[in-house]
Amino acid sequence: MRVLGVDPGANGALAMLDTDLAALVVCDMPSTLIRVGKHHRRQLSEFWLADILKVYQPDCAWIERVHALPRQGVTSSFSFGLSYGLARGVLAGLGIPIQLVTPQEWKRSFRMGPDKNEARLIAARLFPDNAANFTRAKDDGRAEAALLALFGANQQSV
Repeated sequence: MRVLGVDPGANGALAMLDTDLAALVVCDMPSTLIRVGKHHRRQLSEFWLADILKVYQPDCAWIERVHALPRQGVTSSFSFGLSYGLARGVLAGLGIPIQLVTPQEWKRSFRMGPDKNEARLIAARLFPDNAANFTRAKDDGRAEAALLALFGANQQSV
C-alpha cells in the first residue's frame, strides 16, 4: 500500500510510504513564486502537486488537520488556508481518499511534543535510509510528512 503523508502549507512537504517495499520518498511541497506588491511570496503550485501525485499514485492520503492560529497575521492565515485547501482539492480531484488527523493525535502516537526538532530526530531514527532528508532545521515539514505517512500506514493496518 502507498500511503501519502501531507504537511500542508507552502513550506510543507509530501512523504510517500510504500508499505510493501518498506520505502519512503520525501519531497518539499511544490511551490511557485508570486508577486505581491513589491515582494515575492511562495505559494503552493496545484499544477505541480497534481503532477507529483500522478507519479506517486498513493492509495490514500493523511493530511494534518490545521486551522488558523491566534495572533497569526491575516495574510499568513489566508496563505496557509489556501495551501491546505488546494492540497485537499487536488487529492480529491484525483480520487485519492483523504483522512484528516489533528497534530495532537498523530504526534501522541510518537510520544512527541510540539517541538519541530523532535519530529526531525524521530523521523531520522525511524527512517535511517532517509535521515539526510531531515538534517536541517527547515526540514521539519519533511519529517512531519514522513511521520504522518507512517501514522496513516499504522492506522490502515489496524
